[in-house]
Amino acid sequence: MRHSLILVLVFGLSACGLLKEKSVDNSQWSPNKFYSEAKNELNNGNYEAAIKLFEALEARYPYGRYAQQAQLETAYAYYKDQQQASAIAAADRFIQLYPHHPNLDYAYYIKGLANFHDDLGIMGYISSKIINQDMSERDSKASRESFENFKELVTRFPKSKYTPDALKRMAHLVNVVAKSEIYVARYYMKRKAYIAAVRRAQYVLEEYPQTPATEEALYIMAKAYDEMGMTNLRDDVERVIRKNFPESEYLSDSSLSGKEAWWRIW
Repeated sequence: MRHSLILVLVFGLSACGLLKEKSVDNSQWSPNKFYSEAKNELNNGNYEAAIKLFEALEARYPYGRYAQQAQLETAYAYYKDQQQASAIAAADRFIQLYPHHPNLDYAYYIKGLANFHDDLGIMGYISSKIINQDMSERDSKASRESFENFKELVTRFPKSKYTPDALKRMAHLVNVVAKSEIYVARYYMKRKAYIAAVRRAQYVLEEYPQTPATEEALYIMAKAYDEMGMTNLRDDVERVIRKNFPESEYLSDSSLSGKEAWWRIW
């Protein structure tokens, strides 16, 4: 009986709390009040509540600086709440509505961040956090889009305070995308689609010549040429590797004798 009474009291208090929360009347709130309350929720990590308040502010007061800023804050709140698609959509909407806004650079920055941290849902999170899957082994679509977002930011707003960080992320993303092409080339090699593998490797060399992926791209080309019996092309690629990567892990001591193919070590 005593425990039952305690439970009744607990549930009663909880219900009162819920009723109290629902009974908040914001019909008379000013734009400043909406914005300050939403910012408090955002700063406290209550992203869902912040989003609702920012959206309510925009709906109630669709014109003026508070509504404009609310859209940017909504994009950021979605990003922090790991709702990447919604963050990108909110940023895109802001860019379309206010193409000359002084904070336009921030909208592109949010888009870049959202794509940069796009883990492709729960399976992406499991892959990266639990089995330590390389980011480049997954679909590189988000990485490419993130790169383009940051590229537009640094091109249009070279003096933006977000540009230094965007440049660092772009340098990382170039390597990620290049490496993702290598994974595709490896797949073609396993399927014995040697021409397709060569094309992918050539693409890496042409589009991402300064990335670490170029070493393996050359190796894949040599291996593919060897499998197709194109020994002259294979030897040409080998010379390029020896000249540019003399300490390459893909070169073996046996290659000095010329009796065993050095590319068999993959």
